[in-house]
Amino acid sequence: MAAFSATHCPSHVTTPSSPSSRPRPCSSDRGHDRRATLSSSIAGRLALRAQPSSRLRRSRRANAVRLHEGSVATTIIPVESELPLKKSKGSLSLTLPEVEDVNISENESTVSITVVGASGDLAKKKIFPALFALFCEDCLPKHFTICGYARSKMTDAELRNMISKSLTCRIDKSENCEEKMDQFLKRCFYHSGHYDCLENFAELDMKLKLHEGRRISNRLFYLSIPPNIFVDAVRCSSSSAASRNGWTRVIVEKPFGRDSESSAALTNALKQYLDENQIFRIDHYLGKELVENLSVLRFSNLIFEPLWSRQYIRNVQLIFSEDFGTEGRGGYFDNYGIIRDIMQNHLLQILALFAMETPVSLDAEDIRNEKVKVLRCMKPLHLDDMVIGQYTSHNEGSTTYPAYTDDKTVPKGSLTPTFAAAALFINNARWEGVPFLMKAGKALQDRRAEIRVQFRHVPGNLYNQKLGTDLNQATNELVIRVQPDEAIYLMINNKVPGLEMKLDHSNLNLHYAARYSKEIPDAYERLLLDAIEGERRLFIRSDELDAAWAIFTPVLKEIEEKKTVPESYPYGSQGPVAAHRLAARYDVKWGDLRTGP
Repeated sequence: MAAFSATHCPSHVTTPSSPSSRPRPCSSDRGHDRRATLSSSIAGRLALRAQPSSRLRRSRRANAVRLHEGSVATTIIPVESELPLKKSKGSLSLTLPEVEDVNISENESTVSITVVGASGDLAKKKIFPALFALFCEDCLPKHFTICGYARSKMTDAELRNMISKSLTCRIDKSENCEEKMDQFLKRCFYHSGHYDCLENFAELDMKLKLHEGRRISNRLFYLSIPPNIFVDAVRCSSSSAASRNGWTRVIVEKPFGRDSESSAALTNALKQYLDENQIFRIDHYLGKELVENLSVLRFSNLIFEPLWSRQYIRNVQLIFSEDFGTEGRGGYFDNYGIIRDIMQNHLLQILALFAMETPVSLDAEDIRNEKVKVLRCMKPLHLDDMVIGQYTSHNEGSTTYPAYTDDKTVPKGSLTPTFAAAALFINNARWEGVPFLMKAGKALQDRRAEIRVQFRHVPGNLYNQKLGTDLNQATNELVIRVQPDEAIYLMINNKVPGLEMKLDHSNLNLHYAARYSKEIPDAYERLLLDAIEGERRLFIRSDELDAAWAIFTPVLKEIEEKKTVPESYPYGSQGPVAAHRLAARYDVKWGDLRTGP
């Protein structure tokens, strides 16, 4: 994992990418074969050594350089203004601003980051701000270009204006933040095109080459688009815009299918154009600070590793709750539901990290091997192991909170669960018999994501009478709060100061905001940096994805085939009553319902 400081962000190693197969061009584009051949010829010649030319030292009023097939192109350096492509008979014309002769070493490398779906919410709210934070931390390479790609018509200036509204100076609060913002925005460009059109991606390829010059080009594509167009975008980018002399990597956002079959089909389709080591399946929860700290907490502290088994742990709870509903964004959610959206990926990935055996090393493949072993030891879930719910409207004073089906973007009569709780078991020597209770829901009483480890009771405890009859209150509990207000705390039994023997359930608390002055980076910052560095430890491998879907696909099919009606719970409540019965079946109480820090 790369550290977040100017002095510790490592250099960017270049490794050649594997060749991709070339699909057919868009059937709707006339004359594409001729233009694609011309683009390839031009692209190859852009890599030749720059030839001094007086024509390049002209005024901005006469700055059109026409590149004909068979001509020798001049190396172009990164520029700040628009680079529109113009088509004319028999050639492509590039309108360029004035450039200067520069010496660029053939050993220099550059990274081009293309955000596919740049006009969407994820790009605006997460991806571009994360890239800016990395830039402020000097964690991006010396030479880099960021290009937004989407169907929306937009100029470079309009993209920069859109991005600037979401950038903050949280990394560098000094006076030069505005200057850094300007420097960052000058590296941002835009290209409009369709996601399934080879010619549009070939044009993108040419635009990227203008900024890359003769450097070794490394290219990262972030697919911030709906999953039904992943394959089209990968087909076109790998065929028309992949790097010829460096690496090409593609970040794919969840959901990775709807079940085992659709996930396998998506993986097979992507692997027609990419090798497995080029695919970075992102789960942003794996980039969160407290999830990243899980292995450190366990493997570098002697007091925890000996206790990390069924001999000492009574149950483990993985809890995710939001205090808001779909709020007008139910169209996407209704197609997937809380099980696919949260449990099958976020919570199951955390469970695998928590429960895995000690890896051989911190190498990505060693860690992912151990995670896969855990997932393969787990029984598939069935409806008897799960509770599902859906929130209903609730009045609180003069405020009315809407039901899930009141959302206009949700189909009337929808049976999609907004809450789910499940009991999972790992059938191996370390964890056999220990219930892993998982709970996720929307419109609950609070917002949190945490891991709660409840330890077994002390045999023959001398202080049972002082602790009372509720043995759950006397249980030691380790809580790892992922969000909000990150913390790790251990609940212990302690004597209250005074003359009488009175015991109290207290907390040994590591509160991150109080202990560390440095602001915790956003998960997307860590994951984007890892993708640039080629670090795959926090990304999901295809066999890991297969094992995860094997656990949840049976229960998902059972719910849909039986048209199971979810139990109702009021907006802002603790969730369905049946979730408490599920926990009680294993002599467990949900830890998040107790009073805690």
